[in-house]
Amino acid sequence: MNRKVWIILSVLALVLGSCAMMQSIVKSTFPYTTTLEIPKSSAVGVELSVSGMANSFDQDFKKDGNNADKVNAVRMVSASIESKDPTDFNIGNLSMLKVYMSKADGTDEVLVASRTDITPEVGNSMVLDIDNSNFLDQQVREPKVKIRMAYKLRHHIDVNASLHLVLGLGAYPNRDQ
Repeated sequence: MNRKVWIILSVLALVLGSCAMMQSIVKSTFPYTTTLEIPKSSAVGVELSVSGMANSFDQDFKKDGNNADKVNAVRMVSASIESKDPTDFNIGNLSMLKVYMSKADGTDEVLVASRTDITPEVGNSMVLDIDNSNFLDQQVREPKVKIRMAYKLRHHIDVNASLHLVLGLGAYPNRDQ
């Protein structure tokens, strides 16, 4: 009897996992994350940028790394940044930052979040202002996306600073699938 239950649950999980509604819930639940490093050699008062690859936790369980063909109208819903190493790095050392998302090859880049009024003593974490005026359907259909962060330093920093970026997305089911 126990074996029948597992078979039924497995079939049910497969069916639900392939439906568009379930995929939109999954895509909206698991954020894209990446860690970006600001080198201590960065110049003060000049706009610079760093980039890295990001992916979503749900993509790690897909054979081809992508399930986004079942979703559309993907938009940014939240964005935050936090000091990772050193954990007490003051993000207020930055006077501004802008976050861009693109396909892995750098094409189709769009602004997704920014903060142009960073206070000097903001601390080690900060919520960013999102830009949800663009659909990100093409970007999230990639196994990974490229994240580029443009920034300006307010003060010289004495260490390389690793910042953990978390980008939350909202998605709707693709009715064509």
